[in-house]
Amino acid sequence: MRKYLFFAVIVLFLSSCSSLPKRSEVISLMEKANNYWQSHNNPENRAFWDNAAYHTGNLAAWEVTKNDEWLAYTKRWAEHNHYRGANSDDTSKWIYSYGERDENVLFGDWQICFQVYADLYQLEPDSQKIARAREVMEYEMSTPEVDYWWWADGLYMVMPVMTRLYKITSNPLYLEKMYTYFKYAQSIMYDEETGFFYRDAKYVYPKHTSLNGGKDFWARGDGWVLAAFARVLQDLPKTDNHRDEYIQIYKKLAKAVKDSQQPEGYWTRSILDAEHAPGPETSGTAFFTFGLSWGINNGYLDKKEYLPTVLSAWNYLSTVAMQEDGCLGYVQPIGEKAIPGQTLNERSTANFGVGAFLLASSELSKLCN
Repeated sequence: MRKYLFFAVIVLFLSSCSSLPKRSEVISLMEKANNYWQSHNNPENRAFWDNAAYHTGNLAAWEVTKNDEWLAYTKRWAEHNHYRGANSDDTSKWIYSYGERDENVLFGDWQICFQVYADLYQLEPDSQKIARAREVMEYEMSTPEVDYWWWADGLYMVMPVMTRLYKITSNPLYLEKMYTYFKYAQSIMYDEETGFFYRDAKYVYPKHTSLNGGKDFWARGDGWVLAAFARVLQDLPKTDNHRDEYIQIYKKLAKAVKDSQQPEGYWTRSILDAEHAPGPETSGTAFFTFGLSWGINNGYLDKKEYLPTVLSAWNYLSTVAMQEDGCLGYVQPIGEKAIPGQTLNERSTANFGVGAFLLASSELSKLCN
C-alpha cells in the first residue's frame, strides 16, 4: 500500500511540475507581445499614466531578457519628455485634481513616470534623471494635504515612486508620507469585509451597486492596487514600521483575488458580479497574475494554494488574450469602472494593458525558473 501511495505522490508531483510552462515559452510570448507593440508605436509620446504604465512593464521585461532595444525604447521616451511629468514650473498653480494640463503636476497620473526615471537612474546614475521627480515629490510632501491618492489607480502610480526615491535619497519622509497618504486612500476606498478596494469613493456600497445589487469592485482598479503592493514591498526596508501592515492588506487582497477568479482563468470587469460586464478582460487579469506571481516568488503566498490561480490566468493570457500576430486583446479601454454593454474583442488593446502583461510574464518567468 505504501508503495502505491509513494507512486501516487510522485505522479501528482510530476503533474504539477509539468503544468508550469517552460521559461522559454513565457519569454517567447513576452517577446511576441512587446515586439508587436514597439513595432507599431513610437516611444516619442507624453509622460502621462498610460504610457508610463507601459514602460514600467517594459523595464521589467528588460530585466529578464536584457534586450537592449527594449531599454533604448524606454530611454527614448524618457529623453523625449526631458525626465519630467506635467510641465508647469509655477508652484502656485500646481494642483492634484484630475486633469491633463501642465498645472496638474501633483496629480498622480503625471507622477508614475517618475518611477521609470528612477529605475533608469539606478542603471546609469545622473541627477538630472530624478531632478524633476524630487522637485515635485518633495514640494508635495511639504504641504499639509493628505488626500493626494483619492482613486485606487493612484496607489500604483505613486507609491512605488516614493519607495524608489527613498532608496536613492535615504530621506525617511518619503516613507512617512507614503503611509500617511495611503491611510487616507484606505479610509475612503477599502472594504474591510472583502479585502478589495473600490475604485474611488463614488463606488462605495451601498451608494453604488453592481447590476445585481452587490458591491462593485473594478478589476483593473484592484489590479493596480495588488501590483502596487508588490512593487512597494520589493523596495520597502525590512525595518519599516508599517511593513507588516502593508503585507497583511496585500495578502488579504490576494486571497480575495484568488477566490474570485472565473473558471476560464480571467477576472470579469466587475469582480464579484460576472453579469455586470460579462466576458474576459486582460489588463486586470494581467495585473493580478503579476501580483500573485510576485507573492509566490517572494514567499508571501503559498505556492501550492496560489499557483493554480496563476497558471489558469496565464492560460487565458497566453491562449485567448494573445493573438497570433502579437496583439494583446480584450483590454478594457481607458475608464474607471466596469461598463454594462461595453464590448471587448481580440483587437481591443492598449499600452497599459501590454505593460501589465509584461509585468505578469516577467514575474512568471522567474517562477518557472
